[in-house]
Amino acid sequence: MSIAILPLDRHRYAPLVHGWLAHPASAFWQMGGLSLDDVRAYLAAVAADPRQDSWLGFVDEEPTFLVETYDPTTVLLDGVPEVRPGDLGMHLLVAPPTGAPVHGFTSGVMAATVAFCFGELGASRVVVEPDVRNHRVAAKNAEVGFRVLRELDLPGKRASLAVCTREAFAESTMTAGSRR
Repeated sequence: MSIAILPLDRHRYAPLVHGWLAHPASAFWQMGGLSLDDVRAYLAAVAADPRQDSWLGFVDEEPTFLVETYDPTTVLLDGVPEVRPGDLGMHLLVAPPTGAPVHGFTSGVMAATVAFCFGELGASRVVVEPDVRNHRVAAKNAEVGFRVLRELDLPGKRASLAVCTREAFAESTMTAGSRR
């Protein structure tokens, strides 16, 4: 499985992202009710903000996942004492499957995304804040080395603030075996 993460061409891929967000499996993103124009406006706002970026992930050259990165010291988590300069906030949305599920697919995408955040983007730590009810993403986060620091209230959700260090990622179940 080859994975590439590239800057999102929002003009080309807004309809695809809209479809992913509208799918019931994406409910925790809380964007399922947005129109295509709303998604276009949202992606344009992210692109216009120098503290945020959107990325499109390709698996075997097919667009398959959306990554958003942001400076958590100024966006969404500003004022949260556990967040430090050099941290990089990350959101990941994997497209709903169109065929039979592939074992390890989402785990591979998650590991590639965290590696991208540390490698290409130079994060000191990666920070996530999923909804506390999203047990599936919590399991994926734990696989790559995220550790929950605490719960906090964010707009529209009770979130689990979690951090992944380079060391924890290197020792995680998703990367430790690949070094041997």
